[in-house]
Amino acid sequence: MPFVRISNLYKIYGPNPQQAVHALQEGQTKEEILNRTHHTVALQDVSVDVERGETFVVMGLSGSGKSTLVRCLNRLIEPTAGEITVDGEDVLQMDEAQLRDLRRHRMSMVFQHFGLLPHRSVLDNVAYGLWVQGVGAAEREEQALKWLDIVGLQGYENYRPTELSGGMQQRVGLARALCTDPEILLMDEAFSALDPLIRREMQDELIDLQGKLQKTIVFITHDLDEALRLGDRIAILKDGKVVQIGTPEQILIEPADDYVADFTADVNLVPVLTARSVMIRPRAVVSPRSGPRVALRRMEREGIPDMFIVDRNNHLQGLVTMGDAIEAARRGETLLENLAYRDVPRVTLDTVMDELLPLAAASEWPIAVVDEEDRLLGIIPRTVMLSTLAGKLRTNGNQAVDPQTVPESAVSLSQ
Repeated sequence: MPFVRISNLYKIYGPNPQQAVHALQEGQTKEEILNRTHHTVALQDVSVDVERGETFVVMGLSGSGKSTLVRCLNRLIEPTAGEITVDGEDVLQMDEAQLRDLRRHRMSMVFQHFGLLPHRSVLDNVAYGLWVQGVGAAEREEQALKWLDIVGLQGYENYRPTELSGGMQQRVGLARALCTDPEILLMDEAFSALDPLIRREMQDELIDLQGKLQKTIVFITHDLDEALRLGDRIAILKDGKVVQIGTPEQILIEPADDYVADFTADVNLVPVLTARSVMIRPRAVVSPRSGPRVALRRMEREGIPDMFIVDRNNHLQGLVTMGDAIEAARRGETLLENLAYRDVPRVTLDTVMDELLPLAAASEWPIAVVDEEDRLLGIIPRTVMLSTLAGKLRTNGNQAVDPQTVPESAVSLSQ
């Protein structure tokens, strides 16, 4: 079971919300319900799974229901219907004591406008959650100082929040949320009130911290660039409904509808796309046991100037060019082993475009995409890189390789 599971969640504002839920289930729209019954539909039939240690981003325009959704997780807002479980426990069935325990020990929240206590020092703000838990003063101070150091605010413990910049105040809020060592971090538009440069710094800070801490993070934003940068997966909401859930790449190259396509139309693909999205199947590969004449015949038939060499288990051995194969055939060579270029550029499925571009520029050959055992999964010719950067992703049968089926299909090419 996923660590956090949201199933068929509804939130309706109005005097008879259950009636509105039934109307939605019968097919009435949000607008029809508002006009006929004066009920406001904030969430409708939302189902989302969040894995442990995942940064899960929920994004949408103002009024899409994203902030309502995150507040339902800790019941700052009471859902109208549905189910929320955390590690198998039903949050909606918790009594007041269980809910307090959830909020104090297992979940922390970072708000858009910091939510710091102005009359307390930075140190006391960070330690506030531990104070609520009843932790002793010495331990509170030790933990708070540790987290201030982690977020880069060592030496500011005796300042008041109003004496700090906006970015520094948000660092205090982040340290306060992490000081209780929660399993789940809820971040509601946490960086939206910051200037662009400071916002970027805070994103970097969160990425760095998450790499070390592996918390389960639910991050709310209306900014697609922020969602793409931070999220392991992204859920896009519209009018209280989930339109699409997917990885950043899936959101960009496989939009579920025109609404998502409009969101992603002007996004720079370079920092987001990976080798998984741009690679193609090699048109032909050859065994190292084959001779140069076999390689030449296949290259001529396919109209390609070079070809990758793989063994019977699809391990990459190198690359042979048409020119070298011609010369070897003239010399009477019978094997390709002596012709294989060993310094063929290799990348993994998750190598991002920012790293692929310098490799493509420095190499005269296609880039090989391999797994951890150096098995060939796909190739990235320069033409594919150029067409991708031009926004012309592959269509008409020249689709990206499904990594779960690549090894078998690629091995069949070498027979």
